Amino acid sequence: MTALRVGVFGAGSWGTALATQAARNGHAVTLWGRDPGQIAAMAESRRNLRYLPDLELPASLRFSSDLASTAREADLLLLVVPSHAFPDVLAAIKPDRRHDAGIAWATKGFELGSGRFLHEVVEEQIGGDVPTAVVTGPSFAREVTQGLPTAVTVHGPVAEFAQRVADVLHGPTFRAYTGQDMLGAELGGAMKNVLAVATGIADGMQLGLNARAGLITRGLNEMLRLNAALGGRAETLMGLAGLGDLVLTATGDLSRNRRLGLALGQGRSIDEAVKAIGQVVESIQTADEVMRLAQRHQLELPICALVARVLHGEITPQEGLKLLLAREQKPEYPRGLFGDD
Repeated sequence: MTALRVGVFGAGSWGTALATQAARNGHAVTLWGRDPGQIAAMAESRRNLRYLPDLELPASLRFSSDLASTAREADLLLLVVPSHAFPDVLAAIKPDRRHDAGIAWATKGFELGSGRFLHEVVEEQIGGDVPTAVVTGPSFAREVTQGLPTAVTVHGPVAEFAQRVADVLHGPTFRAYTGQDMLGAELGGAMKNVLAVATGIADGMQLGLNARAGLITRGLNEMLRLNAALGGRAETLMGLAGLGDLVLTATGDLSRNRRLGLALGQGRSIDEAVKAIGQVVESIQTADEVMRLAQRHQLELPICALVARVLHGEITPQEGLKLLLAREQKPEYPRGLFGDD
């Protein structure tokens, strides 16, 4: 494909990884970060010393702390910031975005406070006529930068734009698939963070591999039921955006949310666990938003509910385990979940 000018907004581990991937594919990439000192250090050392100190960044990758100029110059804008910062960064780039530049994001989570999906935030702030897409799936930043095989999926309402974003990222060791179910893709990327805390807690309590597998599978069930209530497609969550991301985040120790659960299961407080991780942990906010959605649709999501209660200090992991095991027996899947009414 023709080389594009890509503006990547967010110089954390995942933003750096995606900027590196696009630059390796021959695109003119500018990585924006809000901290001028960090950006200057990255430009000088050719490394992200805070998040990915072992990675030498491509010589072609440019760095900027000037948000307006980065937005003006880009054919494609890719937002990779924490969900709580997403609306503000989106609003900041709006005045300088070229009218023909589409917007993609690799942020996972909901809008803070409202619980809205990020594609709803984009539609309200930017308008429904702008091409949009979300990049999601099982992908640790460190492994992407090391060139280890990775598969993600890019979902957007306009198939041609989703394919364009996928083409920017697709490479010899980085496969990018496409789809058109933004709601399902975003839900999977958000909920897996909550469920990863649950499996981390179980592993921290040394409950065994059977318990881990049960939590992953029943967690997927909760994902599917909320997804169905919201109008998402079940097959989206049976692929990279749901099952794939859930398995990785629930079992891989590079996952911040899993590490949070591990620490809680080992008896550490929430404050101690977050401080030890030293990065944004999306599951704390996301658990509350998932439960608001569940209540709105009158759904019972026992694993997510117990994670939320543990994160708020209402119950201990041990008390949560007892509550889960005491639940009444029932069919594995409700009728109609897979269109089998």
